[in-house]
Amino acid sequence: MAQLPSRQDILDWISEHPTQTAKRDIAKAFGIKGQARIDLKRLLKELEAEGVLAKRHKTYRDPDRLPPVSVLQVNAPDADGDLTAKPLEWQGEGPEPVVHLVLRDSDPALGAGDRILGKVTPIEGENAYEARLIRKIGQNPTRILGVFRQGSEGGRIVPIEKGQDKEWLVPEGATHGAKDGELVEAEQAGPKARMGLPRARIVARLGDPTAPKAVSLIAIHQHGIRDAFPDEVIAEADRMKPAGLSGREDMRDMPLVTIDPSDARDHDDACYAEADPDPKNPGGFLLWVAIADVAHYVTPGSALDREARQRGNSSYFPDRVVPMLPDRLSGDLCSLHEGVPRACIAVCMKIDAQGHKLSHRFQRGLMRSAASLSYEEVQAAIDGQPNDKTGPLLEDVLKPLYGAYAALRAAREARQPLDLDLPERKIELSEDGQVSSVRFRDRLDAHKLIEEFMVLANVAAAETLIAKNSPLLFRVHEEPSPEKLEALRETADAAGFKLAKGQVLKTAHINRLLNQAAGTDQAELINMATLRSMMQAYYAPVNFGHFGLALQNYAHFTSPIRRYSDLIVHRGLINVHRWGKDGLSAEDVERLEGTATHISETERKSMMAERDTTDRYLAAYLSERVGNEFTGRISGVARFGAFVRLDETGADGLVPIRSLGSEFFHFDREEMTLMGADTGMLVAPGMRVTVKLAEAVPVTGGLELELIELDGATVQHGPSRRGGRRKSYGKGAPNRPGTTRSKPNLVRQKRKDSKTAKKVKRTRTQK
Repeated sequence: MAQLPSRQDILDWISEHPTQTAKRDIAKAFGIKGQARIDLKRLLKELEAEGVLAKRHKTYRDPDRLPPVSVLQVNAPDADGDLTAKPLEWQGEGPEPVVHLVLRDSDPALGAGDRILGKVTPIEGENAYEARLIRKIGQNPTRILGVFRQGSEGGRIVPIEKGQDKEWLVPEGATHGAKDGELVEAEQAGPKARMGLPRARIVARLGDPTAPKAVSLIAIHQHGIRDAFPDEVIAEADRMKPAGLSGREDMRDMPLVTIDPSDARDHDDACYAEADPDPKNPGGFLLWVAIADVAHYVTPGSALDREARQRGNSSYFPDRVVPMLPDRLSGDLCSLHEGVPRACIAVCMKIDAQGHKLSHRFQRGLMRSAASLSYEEVQAAIDGQPNDKTGPLLEDVLKPLYGAYAALRAAREARQPLDLDLPERKIELSEDGQVSSVRFRDRLDAHKLIEEFMVLANVAAAETLIAKNSPLLFRVHEEPSPEKLEALRETADAAGFKLAKGQVLKTAHINRLLNQAAGTDQAELINMATLRSMMQAYYAPVNFGHFGLALQNYAHFTSPIRRYSDLIVHRGLINVHRWGKDGLSAEDVERLEGTATHISETERKSMMAERDTTDRYLAAYLSERVGNEFTGRISGVARFGAFVRLDETGADGLVPIRSLGSEFFHFDREEMTLMGADTGMLVAPGMRVTVKLAEAVPVTGGLELELIELDGATVQHGPSRRGGRRKSYGKGAPNRPGTTRSKPNLVRQKRKDSKTAKKVKRTRTQK
């Protein structure tokens, strides 16, 4: 009988023969037969227990080495365009090795997130491997973000997304070392189970979900927002030096000022206005808007450019910003700080006394901001309360800016862009990351002034590039679809207002509806219904106009620090003016449509992450007030209940249908109403309510409410008598047959009559 090999002999064999590591392969190599196989099995078990070997299926391997055939997840291309992959079966205690993909011409294209089966070989002297593709192994598995709850054999994951109540089972050995109560990221493991809980394996531990300032981290991870810059991107940014005067107009003596929120992290636009000295333009102005020259630093094809395109935009949260560009650029070289020379692309726009743009011209310059001001201090100065900073600027800088704004405001009123009144919430955090207050932002003339200046500069950029036949990315906002417009019209009818019909829709028509509702109890309902009827704005290389702004030619030019679309427009301007070699490249032009689609998606992703973060912060803020009563208004209705927007914070909560009463409620999908089968109780958007906060879940952002009063009538929650009606659902008003109920019924009857007429018409036509 062959002598049993030593422990080192076995380890050496496995290291030298990574494809022959099954027990039978080892036994055959050392000539072990019969009873000795039991001793070999015992020795292999000991090595496995000590962590020297790891068992994978029926083979043994060194846990500090990858198996010769491994499952890999492809990373995004590096600075040189090369692909690497993450080994998903790494079990070693040391740092995870880098796997370089070596692809053949015949291999399929691989993208970030793809999973492959690869044949890997170690690179001598490095903690790295080379891998050749064997085959792709399907699409990315379902990803789960949730809280891990430890059990006797593994545990479970409780999802943190609103509306997700399905738990996932984590088998023992797939917990990734997660502890009870930790926030984790997991992925589906194996096919979907027909019975029982679906299985998952944890791939990342994200820490305590209740820790201060963890809220935005949850949203960042949940929506896949890139929050760490690759080393090569940081290194490239760190090598940048401030731009000089060469090839630029010297604008350092022009008193341009930046006006931003008081907590702004960057300053990418500055402005200045003066009376037009041209006697042919009485009461007119020369308005300057200068924008940070990001294109000077972020050139086509660079590591910075690839990362900026991939991010698409910056994402803003109450406690942090996830920037599109590293801080060396976004917070320093590209930020128009007070008193510091900064590269810019500026436009001078000549406007008349009525705010019409008569002409414009662009130039590449070097500016020096005269002051970094906040909206509040600028408005206070104009209102007669200047401070030490704004006082010296009041007559020569601030008042001319407001003069130019007054002219543009007149042009705006004539143009009639959509004028929604939807206050914006501001969540304020304490130093320890807790919500200290929630308030609605003030809308000052200083805010509107900057908005009007930026809109006009964006129009000038679009017009210049169109005139020069240059490719560009338009900011597109299409008019509402006929179906959404009809829904808005019916909502208006139900509320007692009118939206013009039978003509080409203009924003002026919708503004008339909004003006009818202004100051009434239905104002918020009409504003929200109007917002829901609008199409979502997006980027496109083809010009479809901007319905909301009532503008035919519109492109984003004014925020290249935080939007990739603006950087593309800057490069187009550089090309058409022949300012340098850092303009729009052939590759930029070739993939313009793909860029438009991608950055439209990243913008939506950021908006969802920001909204989810706000919901979670509001739930945390309200969690200490469970049991309190709040006033609000029904903002939406679904089969499973009604959504209520609270007056105090603007938070949205759900009144589940089970809490409305024990009677059956009919859901009208067309009218978006719920009606009680026994009492006739009607629940419809726009109705005033008083609710009690029943539950607030910070980790999901969910609020559950209990209905107390509906349009001033107390709601009874006792059991109904089946087969008969309750006497009332509120005080003193059996069945509540008032205007709120009768108007939707009229609308419903009109719709039924319309459908009948259409059906008869079609039948006659077919005959």
